[in-house]
Amino acid sequence: MDTPEKKKAVVTGGAGFIGPHIARELLNRGYEVHVIDNLSTGRRSSVPEGVVFHEVSIVDTKAITEIMEGAITVFHVAALPRVQFSVEHPLESNEANITGTLSVLVAARDAKVKRVVFSASSSAYGNQTTLPLVETMTPDPLSPYGIQKHTGECYMKIFAELYELETVCLRYFNVYGTGMDPDGAMALAIPKFIAQHRRGDPITITGDGTITRDYTHVQDVVHANMLASESPNVGKGEVLNIGAGHNVSVLALADLIDGGEASGAKRIYIAPRAEAQDSRADFSLAKKLLGWEPTIDLKDGIAELLRA
Repeated sequence: MDTPEKKKAVVTGGAGFIGPHIARELLNRGYEVHVIDNLSTGRRSSVPEGVVFHEVSIVDTKAITEIMEGAITVFHVAALPRVQFSVEHPLESNEANITGTLSVLVAARDAKVKRVVFSASSSAYGNQTTLPLVETMTPDPLSPYGIQKHTGECYMKIFAELYELETVCLRYFNVYGTGMDPDGAMALAIPKFIAQHRRGDPITITGDGTITRDYTHVQDVVHANMLASESPNVGKGEVLNIGAGHNVSVLALADLIDGGEASGAKRIYIAPRAEAQDSRADFSLAKKLLGWEPTIDLKDGIAELLRA
């Protein structure tokens, strides 16, 4: 008896932080998984065993079209992330995040891929006057990165309309979990804070620490990607918030990691950056269309990382 052919999926940025988690889940579901990454910010050691790895830039449209041949889904995670990096390097981030996204869409179209799931960003919202943040709000990005991610959403919608390529955009809110890099220009607050705490160094707070963020566990993000790849309710470029639905201040986050100043922990405060003051997701649309909701509480997620 012939064995059924494996379904093929492609993950761009599969050597970074979120991409390997998605690739691993696809492997667990029996997919043939191909990872595309040029290792500009990713690490080869992060790529799960069992995937087919291609060290290729996403702006090489011809090469990635060939890799996508036969795939039913492309998970477009690759990006040069982080707001501050885009402020300091607008040309480089534009090339990766806008030209790269357009290249992925053209390749997916030409390779006859069924659906592209795009890793979008809550940075598209910028500073809004009310919380929680809902998808009907007019985007008001405060950085090149926010502009670039919002432009990616626009391209997803247009390709769904013009080329019958199914697309869906997942607006992530401050994703954290295992596999984060505590060093370098792309590092996030949580791994930096944990690394400082483990070294016995004071935690470095940008600004006064009162800004709030909605921290979302990477396993909840992976689950959203799986649902978005399969749901019959999406495919026309919809934008869906993927967030925990509650926000905490940067100071409260630091307290979760080191016990707070009352326990003797010390803080260093550095100059603030141009960024939104507050962020909190309304995930009701993702719940309605995908049946998705967050499952991992921030305290539990931080405790898991501190045990690792």
